[in-house]
Amino acid sequence: MRKFFFYSCLLIVFISYVFCSEPSPVSKVTTEWSPGDVETPAPPLSEGIFPCSGCHEGMPVNPKRRQLRDEHTGIVFEHDSKNRWCLDCHNAANRDKLKLASGALVDFSKSYLLCGQCHGPTFRDWKAGVHGKRAGFWNGKKTYFLCVHCHNPHSPRVKPIVPFPAPEPPKGEPLFFGGQKK
Repeated sequence: MRKFFFYSCLLIVFISYVFCSEPSPVSKVTTEWSPGDVETPAPPLSEGIFPCSGCHEGMPVNPKRRQLRDEHTGIVFEHDSKNRWCLDCHNAANRDKLKLASGALVDFSKSYLLCGQCHGPTFRDWKAGVHGKRAGFWNGKKTYFLCVHCHNPHSPRVKPIVPFPAPEPPKGEPLFFGGQKK
């Protein structure tokens, strides 16, 4: 009878947790998140192109999805290209800023907020230090590398690399396997 009572209480606690708890705020991306006592290095912008307003200021905005023929012809767009276009991320009115889905503008140095809108679990892992590259001290100043330091934002899939061959065993040295001399 005690086991039945115990498991009934456990089931009630589980059901109330599942149906009555607030949804997790982890997937919500806001412009307020700050990594705290960390730095993010400047994004690797193409030399001679930033600030974008240098060319785009005063230029009429063409929001139509199309093949770029005059400028930016070297960009291969493979980032959900069936559903996305340049102006989904780049702000049409101020080309020196990125645009979140909410309409809020962010600097290129905070591009992780833009990436985190669609890649929530990866953004959560990046904030926790599980995904991406960091440098610094566990209990001191840290540098979080931005998504764009490893991923091309227009074609983010990491390209395969050819692995190096396995190292050669040292010559003239006896090899030990499981404590046994071979």
